[in-house]
Amino acid sequence: MKYCIINLGCKVNSYECDFIREKLNEKGYTECPLDKMPEIVIINTCSVTNQSDAKSRHMIRLARRTTPNALIIALGCSAQNHKEELLEIGANIVLGNKDKSKITDYIDKYFIDHANIVKIYDLTNLEFESMFLKSENNKTRAFVKIQDGCDNFCSYCIIPYMRGCIRSKDIDLATSEIESLVSSGHKEIVLTGIHTGSYGRGKDYDLVDLIKKISKLPALKRIRISSIEITELNDKFLNELKDNPKICNHLHIPLQSGSDLVLEKMNRKYDTKFFLDKIRQIRAIRPDISITTDLIVGFPYETDNEFKKTLEFIKKVGFTKIHTFPFSLRNGTKAEEMKDHFVDEKVKKERVKKVISLSNELELNYYKKFIGAKLPIIVETSKDGRSVGHTDNYILVTIPIEKPSGSIQNIMITSIDESGVNGKLIS
Repeated sequence: MKYCIINLGCKVNSYECDFIREKLNEKGYTECPLDKMPEIVIINTCSVTNQSDAKSRHMIRLARRTTPNALIIALGCSAQNHKEELLEIGANIVLGNKDKSKITDYIDKYFIDHANIVKIYDLTNLEFESMFLKSENNKTRAFVKIQDGCDNFCSYCIIPYMRGCIRSKDIDLATSEIESLVSSGHKEIVLTGIHTGSYGRGKDYDLVDLIKKISKLPALKRIRISSIEITELNDKFLNELKDNPKICNHLHIPLQSGSDLVLEKMNRKYDTKFFLDKIRQIRAIRPDISITTDLIVGFPYETDNEFKKTLEFIKKVGFTKIHTFPFSLRNGTKAEEMKDHFVDEKVKKERVKKVISLSNELELNYYKKFIGAKLPIIVETSKDGRSVGHTDNYILVTIPIEKPSGSIQNIMITSIDESGVNGKLIS
């Protein structure tokens, strides 16, 4: 039986899709693209913005049109939020953010009963749903989901309601999974979650304890954290960053706004002074670290002057890259009560353009600092006489020679052009 998996969400969704793929392959199913008429189509949906919900609905409709007789399964945040609507437009099985590990059981049940299945749970008091990924096709980096849920309740965000309470994978199970992935050839592990820095909360271990444990694996060369909040970069973490060379020279730290007024309205847990002070502590430890961020523009109360403050703060921090999103109202969030202070859509679009332009400038300036630098890359793709891989500070470099995927190559960055960053192999 043929299946197709479509992932519309975050790195946590990607990990879950890899796990589901592994389970289906173990049952003898074969993966294929949507246009090759699979009998099963699995869509791991996203609900972080209105556009994400719309894309989730679009993919379900497309799957139903393309494969009229297929079993269509909708999983994830949009499924958790809009189960009835997704059933109406073509989904046969709707699972929210629990029981994804049991997907093959639901598939078997559907093919026996031929009746639609809906399983949406209350997520306010759950244990971590453990998944154990045995291998991945990509032998360079592997994503490992160590945490789920969020209790920040930022005023713009629906995800705490869709993902539920904070919960963590057992540290021994996480270590065992990572050890298995490393033994199968992965040299880089990306620790990921909805609120990764909260890992271990309520337990007798935390994120740093996990990092220390997996750092003892000799074949593991890099540990990357998908995203971490500025409030979670405590002294224990900073000391580990100082002492542990396996932690990548790159941190993704969401800012969301450079205006103290807007940060307060967003219900973020810091102000710009706290954020900047912490960045300076990080750079005192690692001067050349790449720091990327997320930014929401056009949030309620963001006047032209508050937006100007954000642009000035971005420059002061000196991010490497900024992932920018226009504010998207999610019904049921606190931001819904701020309607009298909404920003015009046209203004939002203009502000997004300005941030993207600034981001491109900052990224180029950061890359230029490394021309002539000698750095290792882990090769990710190799074809047509070229190899491509990331440095540990997340610069994607192309070298004019084919080397095995997953191999570590010492390179020198030589130039930057329209196609990206170029390098050459060195001994």
